[in-house]
Amino acid sequence: MFLFTFGEILNKEIMSFELPKLDYAYNALEPVIDAKTMEIHHTKHHQAYIDNLNKALAGTELEGKSIEEICKTGYQIPAVRNNGGGHYNHSLFWEILKPNGSKTPIGNVKTAIENYGGFEQFKQDFSNAAKTRFGSGWAWLCKKEDGTLEICSTPNQDNPLMPDAGCGGTPILGLDVWEHAYYLHYQNRRPDYVEAFFQIINWDKVEANYNK
Repeated sequence: MFLFTFGEILNKEIMSFELPKLDYAYNALEPVIDAKTMEIHHTKHHQAYIDNLNKALAGTELEGKSIEEICKTGYQIPAVRNNGGGHYNHSLFWEILKPNGSKTPIGNVKTAIENYGGFEQFKQDFSNAAKTRFGSGWAWLCKKEDGTLEICSTPNQDNPLMPDAGCGGTPILGLDVWEHAYYLHYQNRRPDYVEAFFQIINWDKVEANYNK
């Protein structure tokens, strides 16, 4: 006797989050991010967040919701906050990376950055947010409802979608400053990692995020 109907099994599979595939090889971002770091970061760290998130969501009212909605409404549950944030943050991070990325913004996000104070001002403020985040966390470039930009940072796997994160707007660019993101190559030289990050930004994707 079957415990589940086919529909129930299919529905259960649909509701589970899966590790997103990358559009580039693990060594494609070298020398900025080394292949070993990318492989461990993607297959071990990100996968663990997904596995733990699926367990935390099973049988709850949050199961089946988008990861964005989960971050916005499930943030008060520690396992959902940490692992949901981990999944959302890393999924965004992989997408805004690109081998030999473009050096400067394009389109509407370029205009928004010019209105912010220019690219150099953005780069300085974003770098400072990443460098000064104590311990583990993320630096963010966010689009606010009026189209203006805000730069901020969050601890751990928090992100600006969480109402109590202290950041405003929707993330369009993020940088992981947990040590596991850079330590094999940079050791304790986080500023070097942050500076190198600007060489591999996929500004086409950041523009797409801004235009959503």
